[in-house]
Amino acid sequence: MIEEHFAALCTALERTSCFAPNIRRWGRELAGVLDNGGRLLACGNGGSAAEAQHLTGELVGRFRSERRPLSAIALHADTSAGTAIVNDYGETELFARQVRAHGRPHDVLIALSTSGTSQNVVAAAKAAHDIGLTTWAMTGPAPNPLAALCDDAVAVQAPSTATVQEVHLVLVHALCSALDEALGIPT
Repeated sequence: MIEEHFAALCTALERTSCFAPNIRRWGRELAGVLDNGGRLLACGNGGSAAEAQHLTGELVGRFRSERRPLSAIALHADTSAGTAIVNDYGETELFARQVRAHGRPHDVLIALSTSGTSQNVVAAAKAAHDIGLTTWAMTGPAPNPLAALCDDAVAVQAPSTATVQEVHLVLVHALCSALDEALGIPT
């Protein structure tokens, strides 16, 4: 069983390697946004929330080398706002309402969903479009509603949620590397 999981992960990584130019482009574009006072918003549920928060932690902190902190918010991490929003507006609005509060035109939303069908993540991408954010998705197999809605998407072709999430972590680190490179941060 373990060997099968490792083999599935290797296959998924090999299939995902074709998205390297997308991730490099995201890093360059995100560097421009952050250099001009913009911010990154990130959202997801469960394991995808963990990956979103991992990404924002790398940006506010650092990835490999010292650099200034970058503005990045994991939308699930504000539990008081989140529980109030779910209570007052319903779970579908959990991230969308925060996108409307924190997002500004030209900011970036990275939406993570292993299925690509999470209603609250899709609603966040719609809200981001409404106010002029760039939207990028990391999802599981395409086609799916989130990948179709976003400006760009990396859809991981893998048979299990665990494998999709593991590849998403690799993509998060690749994006951090591309961003630091675009910012001129030595590795």
